[in-house]
Amino acid sequence: MNINLKIWRQKSDHQDGGLRSYRLENIDPNISFLEMLDILNIKLVKEKKDPVAFDHDCREGICGSCGFMINGRPHGPQKATTVCQLHMRAFNNEDNILLEPFRAEAFPVIKDLSVDRKAFDRIISSGGYVAVDTGDVLEANSIPVTKEDADEAFLSSACIGCGACVAACKNSSAMLFTAAKVSHLALLPQGEKEGKERVVNMVATMDEEGFGACTNTGACSAECPKEIGQTNIARLNREFIKSKI
Repeated sequence: MNINLKIWRQKSDHQDGGLRSYRLENIDPNISFLEMLDILNIKLVKEKKDPVAFDHDCREGICGSCGFMINGRPHGPQKATTVCQLHMRAFNNEDNILLEPFRAEAFPVIKDLSVDRKAFDRIISSGGYVAVDTGDVLEANSIPVTKEDADEAFLSSACIGCGACVAACKNSSAMLFTAAKVSHLALLPQGEKEGKERVVNMVATMDEEGFGACTNTGACSAECPKEIGQTNIARLNREFIKSKI
């Protein structure tokens, strides 16, 4: 298959960027989207041109490193799929494909399609964990947890922190990410002791990082590759209100 690419090229967050056009021919439709970009970069290097920078690591939809806009959608056209899991067979011969970085004040561009998502790390550092001073470690089987809570906690913990929720939101809100990290601990006994402090600190850090407010449009959940649900945002709001009472 042949494809026509328009890719955002930008050397850094402090420099202006712009779209550049590229054409690739005889692409195997069974290769992954990132493998297609690898082929493009090999071509650019052979032409002594600067390769396209993009984030990736495991390429198995686990680490959350990859992520950019494909034709206006985070991670591309397929539901519950990260960029690294996307294959070229999702597109047609002679398609025009537009690639842009995630757009958010809290995600400054490092280069081209690569953005700095350390703001997520700082939110986690502010409370998204169980501290060592919460008491002795008990045998896991001795702590009763209902199946409903265990299932919900597992679904919330599936968040990989890729940033698609922020990119999809018109306000660049990080509520879904923060809510998922608060939820999976709030649902389990191990997270109860620090619950009030956790939600207050994580929400405060989220605001300090420059993420926008949530207006419940649902775009975040619709584009989340792990299908994290809106119920997490409702739970975060409940936990936050409880912490203030």
